[in-house]
Amino acid sequence: MVKVTKVKSGSLYEEKESYSRVVAVDNWVFVSNTAGRNYKTREMSTDPVEQAKQCFHNIEGALAAVGATLADVVRSRVVIPNVADAPAVMAYVGEKFRGIDPCSTVTCPPLGGPDFRVEIEVTAYKGVGAAGSEYINVSL
Repeated sequence: MVKVTKVKSGSLYEEKESYSRVVAVDNWVFVSNTAGRNYKTREMSTDPVEQAKQCFHNIEGALAAVGATLADVVRSRVVIPNVADAPAVMAYVGEKFRGIDPCSTVTCPPLGGPDFRVEIEVTAYKGVGAAGSEYINVSL
C-alpha cells in the first residue's frame, strides 16, 4: 500500500490554488516552488539572498515535517527573475547544497510580481542523506 502525506504550511495560495507545500509518496518527497516569504509574519525581504535564506528555512521545515532533511534532496529548481541576482543567490544555494550535490536547474524567467526575487523547489528521497554517494567524473 502506498503511503501519501500532504503538508500545508500556511501559505494563503495553498488553499486558494489547491496545492500542498509537500507531497510525500512513500520515501519520495516533493516540495512545491517555495518563495522567500516568512509565512508566519507574511513579510518578505527585498534582498534576493535573504529571500533565498527564507526559502531554505521554509523548505527545511517542510522536509522535516515528513522526516526528511536537506541532505536527502536529489533535485533542485531555482528561479531567479533578475539575472543580475543570480551570482549572489547561487553562491548561497551552493553553500546550502555543498556536499549534497543534487541535480539542479536554474532559470531566470519573470515571477508573479516584482517582490519575488527567488523561488526554490526540491525533490528528495528519504534516506539518501545517510547513504554513501559514488562520484564519477565524465568528459562530455
